[in-house]
Amino acid sequence: MTKPHHPDYILIFTVIALVVFGLIILTSASVVISQETFGQSYYFLKHQLLYGLLAGLIFWWLGQKIYYQTWAKLTLPLLFVSLVLLVLVFLPQIGYQYGGANRWIVLGPVSVQPAEITKLTFILYLAALLAKKKEKVADVSQGLVPFLVITVLIGILIAYQPDAGTLGIIVLTAGLIYFLAGAKISHLFVIGLLGLASFFLLIKTAAYRMDRLNVFLRPETDPQGIGYQINQALLAIGSGGLFGRGLGHSLQKWQYLPEPISDSIFAITAEELGFIGAVLLIILFIIFAWRGFKIAKNAPNVFGCLLAAGITGWLVFQALINMAAITGLIPLTGIPLPFVSYGGSAMAVSLAGIGILVNVSKYTR
Repeated sequence: MTKPHHPDYILIFTVIALVVFGLIILTSASVVISQETFGQSYYFLKHQLLYGLLAGLIFWWLGQKIYYQTWAKLTLPLLFVSLVLLVLVFLPQIGYQYGGANRWIVLGPVSVQPAEITKLTFILYLAALLAKKKEKVADVSQGLVPFLVITVLIGILIAYQPDAGTLGIIVLTAGLIYFLAGAKISHLFVIGLLGLASFFLLIKTAAYRMDRLNVFLRPETDPQGIGYQINQALLAIGSGGLFGRGLGHSLQKWQYLPEPISDSIFAITAEELGFIGAVLLIILFIIFAWRGFKIAKNAPNVFGCLLAAGITGWLVFQALINMAAITGLIPLTGIPLPFVSYGGSAMAVSLAGIGILVNVSKYTR
């Protein structure tokens, strides 16, 4: 084992800044919905601190302490546990349904979203699998087929929840890891075609996805119905101007904008902190991407490279898609903004991934 050196402090401070930024925005964005739902102003903040941040910091500490190569030996059992959890969401006694989606399992007072856990365990598994295959990655039977089998299996389980946004993140991240591992361009082209076909199939099989596509193509469609969320989000962003209305002074969070603490939270950020605040948040994610991919580039071996790139790509893709969707650049997806949106499972697993990334940074060349 190579002697470790100091971790990437720029990465660490950037993630801390993102978490603090997110907690400040969540505090403001959640006040109204928290009071209306639970009769207290800071329910969602307290829940995020206890089940997201506190758990996440523990996982971060463990992740940065454990030598990253250790995970290569544990990827198969970890992925198996994730698959079991993905199946458990469909059991009435354990799974919890909200808004027509089966995405959570309830364990006493704690609810867990298995798809969030799967994002990280799948990255670990793919990085170990493809690093072991080396030059065989470019072979159809040794590289392409195993990659497609496990990706399709996970994709089916997530698509049935249904959670097309998370499925998209997992497929994009998997594609990035496969590409960096040495995949043939022709194989990537085939995967891209299959992905597009699956995308249109998902749209055809769910009316609400078709509605989202129609609204994206024609934003003026049914502004009080299917186009309501994106129109209110754009109104929030536009009304923020250069400097914003001021922290805590959003009007849209007063039950005008749907999902103000999850997939719409970037709109609240832009409304309260303006263009300056929104750009600051984007810059933090750009710095995170720079440091994360630099760690991948300088990793001492293929597994470390694929692992660091996968974790970085996952969080960067998710941030880009969330912000692009809520600003009308792509159809609405319903995925949260990393480190900012409400969600204990998402926060805890994201910070666990950061811990592993920090550990890889200790062994870079």
